[in-house]
Amino acid sequence: MFLSRTQILAAIAAVGLAMVVLDLVRRRKLSEEFSLLWLLSTAGIALLGFSTGVLKAVTHALGIMYESSTVFAAGIGFTVILLLYLSVRLSRLAHENLLLTRELALLRRTLEERTGQAIASGEGGEAPR
Repeated sequence: MFLSRTQILAAIAAVGLAMVVLDLVRRRKLSEEFSLLWLLSTAGIALLGFSTGVLKAVTHALGIMYESSTVFAAGIGFTVILLLYLSVRLSRLAHENLLLTRELALLRRTLEERTGQAIASGEGGEAPR
């Protein structure tokens, strides 16, 4: 079985990325939710990189001319899916942040009305910016 330079490069990059992902999870810089997504995608790229038969079959089934194009298309597809997923998560977090800000403002107003004075935030009585 002959592996092209592109396959070897893609496989090494996938294994390296998997090691980085596992290290980030170990240091608690990446959540398990995202690590599973990254590990599954790197496993797919590594499978395409190490298995010439699977790569040729997928390339032929998709009607792509070169095997290296299939590997890069898979990477681009993953990137698009990940960006869409992160955009949805970011939108949800922005909405939750807005709701929490409103709730905090209402609670602060209620507390100010009950105590009859403005609440000082931070040191020196300055209001937050």
